[in-house]
Amino acid sequence: MKRGTLHGNDGEGIDQIPVWTGVSVRAPRAFDAGIAHLLSDLNDEQLAAVTHGEGPLLVVAGAGTGKTQVITRRVAWLIAEKRAAPEQILALTFTDRAAEEMQGRVDRLVPYGYATTPIKTFHAWGDELLRENAHRLGISGELRVLSRAEVVLLLREHLFDLGLSRFLPLGDPTRFLGDIAGYFSRAKEEAIDADRIEGFAAELRLRASGAAAEAEATGNGDLAAYAAALAQLGDEHGELAVAFRAYRRLLATLGLLDFGDQVLLAYELLRDDPLVAARVRERHRWLLVDEYQDTNRLQGTLVDLLAEGRRNLTVVGDDDQSIYGFRGASIGNILSFVDRYPDASKVVLTQNYRSSAPILAAARRLVRFNDPERLEVRLGIPKELSAERSAADAPPVAFRRFRTSGDEADWIAREIKASLESGRRARDHAVLVRANIDTVEIGRSLNMADR
Repeated sequence: MKRGTLHGNDGEGIDQIPVWTGVSVRAPRAFDAGIAHLLSDLNDEQLAAVTHGEGPLLVVAGAGTGKTQVITRRVAWLIAEKRAAPEQILALTFTDRAAEEMQGRVDRLVPYGYATTPIKTFHAWGDELLRENAHRLGISGELRVLSRAEVVLLLREHLFDLGLSRFLPLGDPTRFLGDIAGYFSRAKEEAIDADRIEGFAAELRLRASGAAAEAEATGNGDLAAYAAALAQLGDEHGELAVAFRAYRRLLATLGLLDFGDQVLLAYELLRDDPLVAARVRERHRWLLVDEYQDTNRLQGTLVDLLAEGRRNLTVVGDDDQSIYGFRGASIGNILSFVDRYPDASKVVLTQNYRSSAPILAAARRLVRFNDPERLEVRLGIPKELSAERSAADAPPVAFRRFRTSGDEADWIAREIKASLESGRRARDHAVLVRANIDTVEIGRSLNMADR
């Protein structure tokens, strides 16, 4: 891959735009009046992403580089250029708040009456698809989605229909239900069915048998313990596979869904029903995905299934901002995008409009510890951010270490108090914490410092 240039359609009066891209991308620099308000304030890389034509596009958008602006402007540009009717564009994101913000921006960019582009979360879109095609699944269109607590209650009500043994202790038979519900949820996020779990369990038992035989022949006690652990793990997964199959059958019988079903059943419907798949692809001819680095394996596979055929797929994300691996997000989706779409255009947004240069430099030093498993290293993508805010007096990033959390909270309170006394306003300060519980001690120290 190399650094290329963008050219206008007529070659006259057009600036050459340097942009890192795998193939040439064409973007006009002289805008007609109809779309000038959409493009005139974009930087070169944003312009390349917004005005990309057909085919797959990977937009690597660093923190604070205007990724939401790129997505919403691209939606508006496709409509203004009459490349797509509003309803032929589908934008997928992760939270209702993000979807509402994107919808609001699109509403302000396109003429009244044209803002009918569906901008939804994965789960909201899947839920809508399932309700439209419930008859093809053999279920009622009046679907009810269970919360996590309701799933645990359902498992409790049907405890002895799940085929549990190891996970059904006599003294406390409901002890493991929360963990089992989490196991089922993760299996759905990974698009793993009961058959695959059973296959994995059988593989574990086979490995356990081989290790046990070797341990017996050699008298190796550690190997014998390892074989016993493998056998136990195989039995546990085998039991969970039976329970998972029973659970899914129970949901189907009762006409219920859980949170994972909204995406999983939508995926299975598109995979197994060619008519529905054809209708959906005809309806959504252009697909945009926000925060692509946070998609899990199921969502990534669903996106590929939706984009099949026309392949007008734009994904926006940044592997350096992937923080949701604990809930199933698969960074492999963005890392392998170029492998799955070798003809994809690639644009990198590197102009940061949010932070000062010292913050960007410190963040870069930190994130480089993830090398070599980063797009920058694996594909040679230059991702170093440059600060739009170039204040010469920008303070450096400071690192402090404290003996206790109480000492840290007291230091924060003293720093804020001194800052207020120097003339700054209270609203000029922010304290970021990992969890809500961490605010308690800081709040106490702030209250004490205010006396």
